[in-house]
Amino acid sequence: MKTVLTRLLVAVFGLIGSATSALSQDYPNRAVRILVGYPPSSGPDFIARTVGEALSKSFGQPFVMEYKPGVAGTLAAEQAAKAPADGYTLLIGDTGQLEVAPYLFKALPYDALRDLTPVAIVSRIPTIIASNGKSQIRTIKDLIREAKANPGKLNYGSSGNGSIHHIIFEALNAAAGTKMTHIPYKSAAQTMPALLSGDVDVMMGTTGMVAQSRAGAIHLLGVSSAERYPFAPDVPAVSETLNGFDFSAEFGILAPAKLPSEVLVRLSQAIKAATETQDLQDKYKKLGYILLWTTPEAYAEKIRQNLKKYEQVIRSAKIQAN
Repeated sequence: MKTVLTRLLVAVFGLIGSATSALSQDYPNRAVRILVGYPPSSGPDFIARTVGEALSKSFGQPFVMEYKPGVAGTLAAEQAAKAPADGYTLLIGDTGQLEVAPYLFKALPYDALRDLTPVAIVSRIPTIIASNGKSQIRTIKDLIREAKANPGKLNYGSSGNGSIHHIIFEALNAAAGTKMTHIPYKSAAQTMPALLSGDVDVMMGTTGMVAQSRAGAIHLLGVSSAERYPFAPDVPAVSETLNGFDFSAEFGILAPAKLPSEVLVRLSQAIKAATETQDLQDKYKKLGYILLWTTPEAYAEKIRQNLKKYEQVIRSAKIQAN
């Protein structure tokens, strides 16, 4: 009897496996939604739309944006984590949702590695430290020297408590052995006027700073990623002064956990092909975004590394969200 039952179960599971494989090979045969945890026209929205458009052309099916802004993008991540693992719900994920939020919010309803399937990192938006154009602080070494000579006197502006810029500045304080005072604002758009007026000594921003530096309004001191920013190659990486310093805002495509391997492979290969097109490269270059691609395994490993890195900074500096 046991032998008959065993054979029956094997046959049933075999049929289920065959059906799943067949469906995966047919993927996608209808619209796919991409959850975006931020408003339209934001950086994550641009990345989701451009990748979605490329995937639509590749697969011949619509990839539709669905906006779920709120709570630092975690609402969208939670919905993605609870969606069926069939490849028809994707998430544009960022550093804040995946690697920072776990240490800022109590009882976060998802775990980036347990409840989501990393598919590929597709973009990195550089974070650049800047000072006022009239300031004598013009390099990272200048900043560190002044901060050490005057503990607590220098201040830096950020787009809020628990923001990526707040965290990176505290990582800089820890790595350099300095103490700079944090001045939180509601957004980066408010921080720049504060820098230009002299209300803050330094701030951190993204690609728009390059044009302002060329106009002489600000000095670009350094880029927080391990390597220099390709669209402003004369600006040193912070790691050239503080060995091993590497903090970036990264954006990738994820799916619910237990995504069928055939669907994961199809998505991964299609995203890789999209990032190699001249059309996508031109669009990203125009905005100063870095376009890239990683394997699912590399993305998962990056999340693991970043979770440890951000936890150390957030807990050490006792950072809390607004």
